[in-house]
Amino acid sequence: MSHAPERHEKNCLNCGATVMGRYCHVCGQENTVPRESFGGLVLHFFYDITHFDSKFFQSLKYLLFKPGFLSKEYVRGRRASYLHPVRMYVFTSAIFFLVFFLLVNVKGRFATVTDQTPLTNTERVKMISELQDELNKKESDTSILYRKLDLLKDTTKLVYNGDLLKVSFWTMDSNNRKYRSLREYDSVQSALPAGEKDRWLPRTLIRKEIEMTNKFDGNVKDAVLEWVEIFLHKLPYLLFVSLPIFALMLKLLYIRRRQFYYVDHGIFSIHHYILSFILLLAIVLLAAAKTKYNVGWLKDLEVTLIIVWPVHLYIAMLNFYKQGWFKTFIKFSLLNLFGFFLLLMLFVVFFVLTVFQS
Repeated sequence: MSHAPERHEKNCLNCGATVMGRYCHVCGQENTVPRESFGGLVLHFFYDITHFDSKFFQSLKYLLFKPGFLSKEYVRGRRASYLHPVRMYVFTSAIFFLVFFLLVNVKGRFATVTDQTPLTNTERVKMISELQDELNKKESDTSILYRKLDLLKDTTKLVYNGDLLKVSFWTMDSNNRKYRSLREYDSVQSALPAGEKDRWLPRTLIRKEIEMTNKFDGNVKDAVLEWVEIFLHKLPYLLFVSLPIFALMLKLLYIRRRQFYYVDHGIFSIHHYILSFILLLAIVLLAAAKTKYNVGWLKDLEVTLIIVWPVHLYIAMLNFYKQGWFKTFIKFSLLNLFGFFLLLMLFVVFFVLTVFQS
């Protein structure tokens, strides 16, 4: 509700319908004077913010301390007092990923992991012995083994684990043919008879491997760091895709409870995801604080929040679906099992997409 004066005319400026009160019964627009002062705009802005905050914190209180209550209220049609679950999902996920990406710097944190200390003479001697054993067996690509040996035997240079990874990064070998560039691969393929040419899938994989080898100059560490960073920025999409599938799993688990429609399971899933974002945000902040201030009890608090996560879901299922504790526990266990494989599958799919898009 704005604080602008009400119009004397009773025609709605938005849809033209006759207005019987302050609000149009057709489109809901407030029948106020269209010219608004700057002070009125500021007042309206603060009203909307405080109104949003009051609904958010009211909803947050019930979400945290009365598992399943918000979902029941929404299904019953009692919605005006609480923030809409979709708006709450967008808000909490945005805050979580904003903080997450500010605190988690993959390249900054892991860029020097493999190169912190050079190999000692003892480690060099041991690796040289292992490589010579491999050469005698001839079970690996001998060109890579010889390059590693040359690197380890050169005592004038310091050698890091990352240097050995760089040497062995994606040597391409298809039907005993090695390729160093896409042009070379395409030239060889075009000259082969139709029956000997690589089919679509191996051809796509080989071309991608050659491309990545050239792009990262054989440095597997840089490649992995870039993939992880790109993959982390795909997490919002991954979770968004998983949400309707999570609701579908609930639908299948409670298929005999016909009073619950798919959208009801969807609302329950959204509220669970909102809770997950809030708990994950708290865990990320605690981890950052523990790293910076080295306070031991923060670790205990992290563990407590991790335990609260599944317990809250179990209680929410009990309260929302109103089944016995044993049946609910069985369905809770199945939901977590299927959910684990769902996330694993989505992680694989999104990581493969990450590699091909890098």
